[in-house]
Amino acid sequence: MFDVVLIEPEIPANTGNIGRTCVATGCALHLVKPLGFDTGDKACRRAGLDYWPRLALAEHDSFDAFLRTRSPGAGLWLLSTHATRTVFDAELRPGDALIFGKESAGLPTSLHERFPERRICLPMLPGERSLNLAAAVAAVVYEGLRQALALSALGIDPQARLREPTHRKNPGRA
Repeated sequence: MFDVVLIEPEIPANTGNIGRTCVATGCALHLVKPLGFDTGDKACRRAGLDYWPRLALAEHDSFDAFLRTRSPGAGLWLLSTHATRTVFDAELRPGDALIFGKESAGLPTSLHERFPERRICLPMLPGERSLNLAAAVAAVVYEGLRQALALSALGIDPQARLREPTHRKNPGRA
């Protein structure tokens, strides 16, 4: 469905919740190093992440390493509280990358400068700083699913389950 990209995530519980959202929605999860935690099999078992083996997961040494895995012309969206365009005004398409910054600092300035027209946000009341990273990812992914349903790029079966997306393959580790 979508490629959820976390730039230097710091909090393992957030990444675990995001991983579960990705499994439930058919999204791939890309983690851009450095990571603030261990993602090895032993650490995942200890954390009770029983769904982790079903996650389409890739780790990348840098954002540019992630970009090298993308098809030419594939969409990407940077989620930032500094954006002036909302996620509701963006045309999210299956296969797009949804890029989120680390919990303590957001996206690096270099990405803001490199992709200013690709920045979007979730609208909030004035004076509010940000949403929890896992909550923001879930909100954006489900807005993307809503848009995909409207385009008939995705369906819902009679049991109210998503029809299996075609984009669900393990991207491997880069």
